Amino acid sequence: MKQGKSSKKVVLITGASSGIGKSIATYLSKQNFKVYGTSRNPQNSSIENFHLVALDVTKEETIKSAVQEVFEKEGKIDILINNAGVGITGPIEETPEVEIKKAFETNYFGPLNMIKNVLPVMRSQQSGLIINVTSIAGYMGLPYRGIYSATKSALEITAEAYRMEIKQFGIKMTNVAPGDFATNIASGRYHAPVTKGSAYEEVYGNTLKLMNEHVDSGQDPELMAKEILKIIETEEPKVHYKVGERLQKISVKLKALLPDKLYEKMLMKHYKL
Repeated sequence: MKQGKSSKKVVLITGASSGIGKSIATYLSKQNFKVYGTSRNPQNSSIENFHLVALDVTKEETIKSAVQEVFEKEGKIDILINNAGVGITGPIEETPEVEIKKAFETNYFGPLNMIKNVLPVMRSQQSGLIINVTSIAGYMGLPYRGIYSATKSALEITAEAYRMEIKQFGIKMTNVAPGDFATNIASGRYHAPVTKGSAYEEVYGNTLKLMNEHVDSGQDPELMAKEILKIIETEEPKVHYKVGERLQKISVKLKALLPDKLYEKMLMKHYKL
C-alpha cells in the first residue's frame, strides 16, 4: 500500500555504496532530501545517512523491485540520479567482447532501464528530474579507454533526444560529465591484461599507469555532490554540465574548435603515445 507523500524531495540514486554516488547521496541527505541509494549488495555496505536498497542496473527485475519499494514508502520519486557505472580499459583489439557488452549493459542499458521504470511515476506526478552521470571521457575517443568513452557518449546523445521527448510531461533531464575524481573506480575497472609479447604491451602498460595516477590525484567527489545540488535547485537545467579540473573542461571546448588531427596530436602527446 502506497504511503502518503513525503514532505521532502525524494531522491533515488544508483551506485551509492561508494565513490561519487556515496558522496552525492550523503551530501543530499544532509540538505533535507529523502535519499534512497542503491547497491547490488546493500547488506555489505556501511551507510548511515541514507537508505540503501538492493538493485543491479543490469537486471531489470531488481530495477522494478527497487522503484516499487521507494514509491510504496514515499508515494513519489522526485529525482533519479543515474550514477552506477563501470570502468573498462584496454586496447580495443584485445578487449574481450563479453567485457565490452558488460560495460554497455551497466553504463548504457542500465540507465535507460532505470529511466523507463521511473518515468511512469514521474508522469503521474507531472514532474521530475533525471540526472545522468556521464563522463568528460564521453566527449572524445580516449586511447585505451575507447569502450568506456563509447558507453558514456552513447548515454549523452540518447539523453539529448530523451529530454525533448519527456518535456511534455513536465519531466526534466540533464547530463553531468565528471572528470577525474579521487574514488575507487580504478580498482573496480575491468582492465584488459597487459599481455606479454603483445603489440600493445609497453604503450598500454604505461598508459594504464598514467590513467590510474589521474584518478588517484583527482578532485574531492564532494565537489560533484555540490554541483548536483545546484542543478536540482535550477529551474531549467541545461542539456550538459561538466565538472572537473579546468584543463579537462577546456579539452571538450578545444575538440569542438580545433581541426581533428591537431586535437588527436594533443591527446597523443598527453598520453605519451
